[in-house]
Amino acid sequence: MKGIGISTLAAVLLAAFAQTAVAEVKVGFVNSDRVMKEATPAKKAQQKLEKEFEKRDQDLQRIAKQLQGMQEALEKNTMTMGEGERRNKEREFNDLNREFQRKQREFREDLNQRRNEELAGVLERANKTIKQIAEADKYDIIFQEAVYASPRIDITDKVIKALSEAK
Repeated sequence: MKGIGISTLAAVLLAAFAQTAVAEVKVGFVNSDRVMKEATPAKKAQQKLEKEFEKRDQDLQRIAKQLQGMQEALEKNTMTMGEGERRNKEREFNDLNREFQRKQREFREDLNQRRNEELAGVLERANKTIKQIAEADKYDIIFQEAVYASPRIDITDKVIKALSEAK
């Protein structure tokens, strides 16, 4: 012992202890983006939103086609139209375009709000499922964000399966 200093001995003991402690920590990783795309509740939420907004989306598509037709007619016939007729057609086009822009903006805002509401419910269920898996499988920590996670600790598939099987 005379040749080994107290600080060296402490460093060796600390390293051995750290290796033992690390070996006992169980770490998991969940790719939240995959869960929110692939889990059955997330897919059902997306289908619900699509159905809910389908009619408004079709209405927007119809107006867009109408605007395109009006613009093409204006471009094609602008030389043969009288000044008053051209101004009226341009005014009609501009009025419809403003209405389209307003409806499109409202559509996006409503869709985003509803998507956030639906996905918040899915995220809450996913977090509960992750916690249940963590407790059942005795994980010390589960990360949902990481620059890199080894496939060895990735439990995303297990979470997606558990969420999809849950009622």
